[in-house]
Formats: sequence, structure tokens, C-alpha cells
Amino acid sequence: MKRVSQLTALALLCGLASLSSTAADMPHSLTLDQLQAQNGAVIDTRVSAFYNGWPQTLSGTSGHEPAALNLSASWLGAMSDEQLSGWAKQHRLTPDMPVALYGNDDDNQTVKARLEKAGFTHVSTLSDALQQSDRLQRLAHFEQLVYPQWIRQLQQGKPVTAAPAGEWKVIEAGWGAPKLYLLSHIPGAGYIDTNEVESEPLWNKVSDEKLKAMLAKHGIRHDTTVILYGRDVYAAARVAQIMLYAGVKDVRILDGGWKAWSDASLPVERGTPAKVKPAPDFGAPIPGQPRLMVDLEQARGMLHRQDASLVSIRSWPEFIGETSGYSYIKPKGEIAGARWGHAGSDATHMEDFHNPDGTMRSADDIAAMWKTWNILPEQHVAFYCGTGWRASEAFMYARAMGWQNVAVYDGGWYEWSSHPQNPVSTGERGPESARYRGSDFSVI
Repeated sequence: MKRVSQLTALALLCGLASLSSTAADMPHSLTLDQLQAQNGAVIDTRVSAFYNGWPQTLSGTSGHEPAALNLSASWLGAMSDEQLSGWAKQHRLTPDMPVALYGNDDDNQTVKARLEKAGFTHVSTLSDALQQSDRLQRLAHFEQLVYPQWIRQLQQGKPVTAAPAGEWKVIEAGWGAPKLYLLSHIPGAGYIDTNEVESEPLWNKVSDEKLKAMLAKHGIRHDTTVILYGRDVYAAARVAQIMLYAGVKDVRILDGGWKAWSDASLPVERGTPAKVKPAPDFGAPIPGQPRLMVDLEQARGMLHRQDASLVSIRSWPEFIGETSGYSYIKPKGEIAGARWGHAGSDATHMEDFHNPDGTMRSADDIAAMWKTWNILPEQHVAFYCGTGWRASEAFMYARAMGWQNVAVYDGGWYEWSSHPQNPVSTGERGPESARYRGSDFSVI
């Protein structure tokens, strides 16, 4: 009898332990006020489009909770433990810090499990998430970075947020013949070869007359909404930036490019582009926004000013002169007095600006990265790289962030380095190398 009683007691204890364990695993929730009182962090587990400001439904709320970080559940498959740890460190998250998640339940559970694996011990959910629209924050012009499902709904004639005001076109941009386009592309998309908008010897923008002819050929007027995507985001960004310079009022890019469409498993098409009826005229003078491009002399004038930044969107090895970054550009170095705006691991990558899925990093992350080098939204900012592609991507992000006075220095390092009298810097250096010093415009 005593043995039975002992077994019964053991069973009861095991049951209680099991219940206790289950209770510990139950999602604990906090309000935003409660979390802030504990100096905790908020994490949005949704895809970046919804974080940026796209409503999940036509009548849904827009934006993210104040100071929320974006860690989409969809990214985790592409993030190693080391990368997740680096992400947490970058955002000053420590394992003992209270963290509250919001998004759908499955995404929250996925992110919670991964954070707990990384050592986080106080992971809960945000109970009042997305319930007070007046406190939500969003990308100033989120509509300029579209997402795949939005394009699909537009193509299907369904009502969408931030719909084009009139005629619209989806166009793939890439260098050279449309080899990959022929195999698979977004249904109904046209194709623009980047050679139509830039030319040798320096791969600068073509003349305004040639630009006018190119736009007419593709049936584009000043009031046509153009939605661009590329196998590489910066190819689409290059064409987009030049179209904006020309005066096309509404130019958007698919955030994350072709990869985003492919990852969404949406329908694709094969074959050559459909014939396009040329536009009889552009309907407005070209260029409509000349201030979006700066030339060599204007770039020189921006150096070492408090109210301006000439910003290098090149890899660190390019910036310090270890490599030119290009087989066809021989000189190594950087514009003396330019500020480093980050880019990626080499001349063909932009990881510093991308989430793990290739979409734009959060505006807060990018602004913080630029602030370190005294690149500020109230300045006149001109981005450049080797020949304009990476600079155009940074430009499109700054524009979406609401920065008012941004441009591309089209000539970039290729043009600057072709003039021996232009000052050049090499070697390791920090933000102080580009600071303005009173009335002295020299490099410190």
C-alpha cells in the first residue's frame, strides 16, 4: 500500500512538473507601456513590406510599433547562429533583456524559439500590437518600394493601397541581352537594357535627347507609373534614378528584386517582351528634375561642407584604396573628403543595405549607419560609386526614407580618377577625414 502511495505521489509530482513546464512555455504578453517600463525591446516578426508601412489589408493599419526592430521569421532560414548573434549585438540586445514580439502567431513562435536558442530568457508577445494607429511609425514613402503580392494584385485588377494614378508598366532592367528574362520573368513585364540609359566611355547617363527617345520607345510619358525590378536591385535602381531625373513622376522598384518575386512562388512567363506602342511625346520637358544629378564641378563643391555630403557607396577595400573594384578602372583610391556610406563586400554586392532576403534594411539602421559618417537628412547629399549603379540604389532608399535633397554624382570614381588633378585619399581613415573645419576647407 505504501508502495502504491509513493507511485501515486510521484505521478502527481510529475504531472505538476509537466503543468509547470507547460505554463512556462505559454506565451507571456506585455503591453508596450509595460515593456518600455522594463527597458525592453520590441521586435516585428512580419516581412519588411508590412514593417515599412504597407497595410496587410486595404483597411488595415500601416506601420510598426515605436522603435520596433524588424526580425522577420522568413529570414531565419538564411541566418546562421553567428549572424543572429551579430544582429542582436548590432541592435544592443542582451540575452537577459525583456523582448516582446508581434506578428502572426506562427511567426512569433518561430522567432521566439530561435531567440531562446540564442540564449534570450525573457521573450514574450506584445499584447497591444498594431492597435493604436496614431503611435505607429512607417517609412516616409513606403509606396516607392513595392512587394510582389502588390504587383500581382495590381495585375489582377484588384484594389490596392497606393495604386498608380493612371497608366502603369512593369519593366525588368538588366545589362545586355535579356538572357534570363527570356527564361522566366514577371508576367507582362517589359525589358530595358541598361545600355539604353548609360554609355561609354565612363558609363554615365546618355544625353537627354537619347533619354527622351528611349522613354518614347518604351511607351513611357511623364505621368506613366513605372515599376522596375532587376535580377540585381541596383540595375533597376539605376534605371529608376535616371527616369526620375528625366521627369517621370512615379517610379517604383520591387524591393528585393527578382528574388523576391521568385521566393513568393508567383506566376512567371517565358519569351520575348510584348510589342510596345511608342509614346507620341513625353508630355513634359526633359530633364524634369535635373537636381537629381550632380556633375564633377558640383561634386567638388560639396566636399568638406557642413551642409553637404559627397557619399561613397563603395566597399571598404575600394574606399581605402586596396582595389579599384573594377577590371576596367585602373586607379585605386577614393575622392579626398568623401564620406563613406557603406555598400557591401565588393563592387557587385550591397549587403550593408539589405535584410537577409535582399530587401531594404530598416530606415533606422541605414540612418544610423550614415550618421556615424556625418551623413544627415538635412544635408544636400550626393551618392556615387564606380559608375552609378550602387549609388542609385542608395539614392532610392534615401528617397523612400523621406530625405529631401538627394542626388547621384553620375561620374563617380571612374570620372574623378580620370582627372589627375583631383585630390585622392588612400589608407585606413575614419569620419574625421571628411569633416569641415571652420573656414578651412582642407582635409584634416
